[in-house]
Amino acid sequence: MNIVVLAAGTSTERLVSIVSGANVCKALRAKGHKAVLVDVFCGDSQARSEDFFPEEYDVDEAQRYISAFNDKVDDLKRQRKSFFGPNVIEMCSAAHIVFLALHGANGEDGRVQAAFDLLGIKYTGTDYISSALAMDKTLTKHLFQAYGVPTAPAYSIEKADAPVDPETKGLKYPVVVKAACQGSSVGVTIARNAQDYAHAVDIAFNYGDHALVEQFVKGREFSVAVIDGKALPVIEIAPKQGWYDYNNKYQAGSTVETCPAHITAQETERMQRNAEKAAKALGIVGYGRIDFIMEPDGAMYALEANTLPGMTPTSLVPQEAAAVGVSFEDLCEQLVDISLRRYNN
Repeated sequence: MNIVVLAAGTSTERLVSIVSGANVCKALRAKGHKAVLVDVFCGDSQARSEDFFPEEYDVDEAQRYISAFNDKVDDLKRQRKSFFGPNVIEMCSAAHIVFLALHGANGEDGRVQAAFDLLGIKYTGTDYISSALAMDKTLTKHLFQAYGVPTAPAYSIEKADAPVDPETKGLKYPVVVKAACQGSSVGVTIARNAQDYAHAVDIAFNYGDHALVEQFVKGREFSVAVIDGKALPVIEIAPKQGWYDYNNKYQAGSTVETCPAHITAQETERMQRNAEKAAKALGIVGYGRIDFIMEPDGAMYALEANTLPGMTPTSLVPQEAAAVGVSFEDLCEQLVDISLRRYNN
């Protein structure tokens, strides 16, 4: 198949997205597909319609080409009105399917998916509605509560409103303050007192006008991928220092990841069913990943959902797939096949 692997973009997760996209492109090439790596925002001004999907293709060179724009993105945003870069729509329209390797805003939030739906472009992953719901931590929290998915107490705050003391909302320090619409723990801070809280709120509002304040839960961290409605093995995430923030997510060797997680069979079953329930609550189809934290007494809480999980060398979904004997190459092709099935039904 002719496949565009769409990556990069304008979000705070651009660099991670480029790595995800390069990995996926190499994997699909290894499976015999004519996959090409494309920057959704900067595009490819050199691409020619008669050769959008060449037989011979250097993924590393494409990655270098895209990375050369990293320092220019802010300037380009000021100069341009259109989000899609040169030849992006043309290449995606010519592909059998687009593999979305985008992360964060303008990619994981449903905007690209909605545009592609209008243009008749097929893409991997869930639709624009569930993408938007999962990207907004406040909406995710409400839906988890409505569908009986265990989740920590929380409340939302708005930049335009007066500061809200957590204790007036029934929470106790420490609390976690999260930018409402960021991924990879960007804009997330643990506040242990009122001074920390004020600083954490300022950080969160650097990324938007909405934020979520959640009761801090001390426990072990886990994640569960849900593919085609079925949970994969549970993976435990144990940072060597601190908590599972942006650096620990993507810096090799900073986190110990164990899959299958060393928890009881009953805890595994319960977490997997909660992951499937969480995905259903948000309307996620195709694939996604649900993050959890579990207290020593076994009480578990769903933290958030990821509709376009990372596909880097340290990412969690490929590790979970490997635990059931699915290679990275097979996983990427499987995600394409599952997504195409949605269009053929």
